Amino acid sequence: MKEALLFRTRLSVISIEEISTLLVSSKNNSVAVCNANSVVRGARSGGMAKMLNNLTYRICDGYPLSKAINLLYGLSQERVDGFNLFHKTIASGISKNTKHYFFGNLEDVTLKMINELNIAYPGVNIEGYHCPPIQDIEDFKTNFYIDLLDNIEADIVWVSLGFPKQELFMNYIVENKANDFNLLGVGNVFDWTAKTKYKAPDFLANNGMEWLVRFAQEPIRLARRYFIDNTLFLFFLTQQYFGKNFNKK
Repeated sequence: MKEALLFRTRLSVISIEEISTLLVSSKNNSVAVCNANSVVRGARSGGMAKMLNNLTYRICDGYPLSKAINLLYGLSQERVDGFNLFHKTIASGISKNTKHYFFGNLEDVTLKMINELNIAYPGVNIEGYHCPPIQDIEDFKTNFYIDLLDNIEADIVWVSLGFPKQELFMNYIVENKANDFNLLGVGNVFDWTAKTKYKAPDFLANNGMEWLVRFAQEPIRLARRYFIDNTLFLFFLTQQYFGKNFNKK
């Protein structure tokens, strides 16, 4: 698998079609859906970067990531949008009877999402869901969650706990699970599919403007991410462009 190092995170050079095909045709993959915030956190913390790099794939969900590695490495990496990946995988998995399980978020959101999926994709195989209480990541590191996921018959487990909790949780599951299934951390995809939050249209998202739509809906929660982390992203990108090696920090 080809990778491109951005700060300390090894981003996967892969298309949305390729990763979707892998998810419905193979097992034991773990996927981090990365954006500017996650790679900036990785640049500032070796432990955070290691957590991301431990997963099988780290896809360029964020517009700045695909543009950055294209600039640094002369690639033509497209944006691998987590929302579209989710729906493409749901659709393509129907013919293979792919079994999906949903972990995280609020129960009313998850139930609305399942209803929307059943309407949009007749024949989708939904194995079930679990919506844990809001808690610290250490509370997720128990045999209860290992046993829960090991005992379901799912091909893909979609995790919606938000960054970095969902990636830390996936690392824990990967290190301890006994059964074979794929894990993906998809954050707000549950809310967008349930239509409890508004998803920016593709013409905005694919031109780097999705953040405006998200910020308008959650300004307090996202202010630091967009005004501090995005500024740091540009700073770190400039440093890497001129030769800085972040792994020497």
